[in-house]
Amino acid sequence: MVKYPWIEARFEENVILTTIEEVLNWAKSSSLWPMTFGLACCAIEMMATGAGRYDLDRFGAGAFRATPRQADLMIVAGTVTFKMASRVRRLYEQMADPKYVIAMGACTIGGGPYFDWGYHVVKGVDLVVPVDVYVPGCPPRPEALIEGVMRLQEKIRGHHIARRPVGDSPRRWWQFGRAGIKREDELPIPSHSGFVRVEEVKLVFRHQQVQPKKGSGSSGSGE
Repeated sequence: MVKYPWIEARFEENVILTTIEEVLNWAKSSSLWPMTFGLACCAIEMMATGAGRYDLDRFGAGAFRATPRQADLMIVAGTVTFKMASRVRRLYEQMADPKYVIAMGACTIGGGPYFDWGYHVVKGVDLVVPVDVYVPGCPPRPEALIEGVMRLQEKIRGHHIARRPVGDSPRRWWQFGRAGIKREDELPIPSHSGFVRVEEVKLVFRHQQVQPKKGSGSSGSGE
């Protein structure tokens, strides 16, 4: 084996070997542009996330745009009413592809405290637009929204555009992304489940006990 001393130790820190997929996914995940709009109180936490204390721009997602045509991330922060549902859908359709949605807050995810009696509230924004990441809370803290952005970046980096070849035929450069079966995307594994086991505590006070609803069955009075 012939050694070339003049070329050794010159390219270890200057040459990067990667794939087209990884470069595209890295570029998309590192340049998320959220849209500047808020629906309710969760928008205050979103503003705090983009401010100097938490600095969302560290993750490449701090360039809030004032028009949907320049944004690729919709953070639905707040209660979605039926009146606003059509506007949210219109803004989503005006966004450039590829586009992503983060549902922020309990009201956005499932209606929150308005689930039972809020006839004017949509019971989940995923009935209006497709949601990629859910951030629960009432309202979620800025740290929770930052973690939601990080989970979205992991989901973007796991996207595949290449296809598996069919048969034993050799692959050609002009067949990239066209022939074969598309590879399934790699969904990120959550860092924690969020489930907290709570031990049963005997209720001390009478007002803490669940009272049976009237007419729901036997009341224990012998009627």
